[in-house]
Amino acid sequence: MLSNAKAYPKALKDKYLEVRKLSEKICAPLEIEDYVVQPVVDVSPPKWHLAHTTWFFETFLLIPYIKDYQLFHKEFPFLFNSYYVSAGVRWVRSNRGNLTRPSVKEIYEYRSYVNEAMIGFFDEFSSSWTDTLQYIVDIGLQHEQQHQELLLYDIKYILGHNPLLPAYLEGELPGQMNYEVEKLGWIDIPANNYEIGWNKSGFCFDNELGVHTVYIPDTQVAPQLVTNTEYLNFIKDGGYERPELWLSEGWDWVGQLSCKMPMYWHLNDGSYHSYTSYGLQPLQMEHPVMHVSFFEADAFARWAGKELPSEAVWEVACRLSESEVPGTANFVDGKKHTVSGPGHFYGNLWEWTSSPYRPYPGYQAPDGALGEYNGKFMINQMVLRGGSFGTSRDHIRFSYRNFFHPHLRWMFSGIRLASQS
Repeated sequence: MLSNAKAYPKALKDKYLEVRKLSEKICAPLEIEDYVVQPVVDVSPPKWHLAHTTWFFETFLLIPYIKDYQLFHKEFPFLFNSYYVSAGVRWVRSNRGNLTRPSVKEIYEYRSYVNEAMIGFFDEFSSSWTDTLQYIVDIGLQHEQQHQELLLYDIKYILGHNPLLPAYLEGELPGQMNYEVEKLGWIDIPANNYEIGWNKSGFCFDNELGVHTVYIPDTQVAPQLVTNTEYLNFIKDGGYERPELWLSEGWDWVGQLSCKMPMYWHLNDGSYHSYTSYGLQPLQMEHPVMHVSFFEADAFARWAGKELPSEAVWEVACRLSESEVPGTANFVDGKKHTVSGPGHFYGNLWEWTSSPYRPYPGYQAPDGALGEYNGKFMINQMVLRGGSFGTSRDHIRFSYRNFFHPHLRWMFSGIRLASQS
C-alpha cells in the first residue's frame, strides 16, 4: 500500500485512452512511407512520436510500479528515449529517420501492449492512488498532447517539402473564404505591478510556477494577429533586404537561407499561395501570417514601428481580455487543421514574445529524470504563448510557456504586436 493512498479519479482511465487514440487519429491519413521520413533534424518521423509517447508511460509508470513488468522489446528504451539522460542512453536524434525497423505495424503493437498494461495499472491502483501517481500520469498525458502537436508540425513539413505537395487531408479549406477582419481597438494595459504565473488549482508545468510581480508601463496590445496582407506589405517594402530591421543573428539567418517569405509560401506566376493541410492553396490574405521565426516576427514589429509583447505583457493582456478559454477558439478538437481568423489569445497560432525562456523566481526542477522536462532548456530559446489550432483545448492555460529557438518556424507560430504608450 502506498502512503497517502486514496481512490483514483474514475475518469482518468477514459482520459488516458482518449489522448492515446488522438495520436493515432492524427496519423490515420498517412501512407506507410510517411511514417519513416526525417527530412531535417528538428522533424521526427511520425512512428517515432508514436513510440516515444508509449515509452514514456512504460518507463515512468509501468516499470517502476508494476511488479515483474515485462518490456515489450528490450531495445525500445534505447531507441525511443528522447532527452532524458537520467533514464538511460539514447539513439541519436538526427538518425531517427534511419529506423526502418521496427516496423510501423510493430510500433502500433507496442502501443496496444502498453495501453493494455496501463489499463491494468489503473485497476491495480484504483484504491491506492497517490499524488505522485497522479502527477506522473498528468505529465504523461500532457507530454503526449505536446507530441500530438509536434506530429502535426512534422507531418506538414514532411508533406510540404515533398515536390508533389500532397495534401494531408482531403477536401477544401474549411471556412476560409471571404473572411473580413473585425476592426477592434487596441487593449490598454495601465502602468502598474501585475502578477504572472499559475495561481490556480489543477495541473501546470513546473516552469509556470513561481507567481511573481512584474512592473508593466503603459502598454497597448493588438487585439488580433498580424495578417498575411500586412506581412506581404512588409515583404514588398523590402523587409527581407533591409538589415536595419533585423537583429544581427537574424540578418545572418536571412542570408544563410536566402529567405524571402514565410515557410510554405509559394510565388507562382505572380500569385502567392501557401501549402496547407489541404495542399497548396491561394494565400488567404486576411488570415494571420504563420510559420514565421522569432527573427521574422521581430523584424516585422520594427518595420511596423511596434514591438513584440513580453510574456508578462501577453499574459496580462490575455487575462484582461479573456478570463477563460473561449468556446470559439480554434484548437485541434475543432478539426479545422488550419488557421481561422485573427481573434482570441487562445488557440489559432502560438505567438512569439520578446522574452527569453528563463526560470521564474524560486524555480526548482523536480528530482529525477522528469526534472529534465523543462529546466535544462532554459537558454537560447524564446517564449511563445497562447496555443494553436494543433493544441488540445484542455492542454492550454493563460500561464502556459512554450519555447523554441529563434530561427525555427516549422511550428504553428504567428505575430501579435504591442506598443508602449
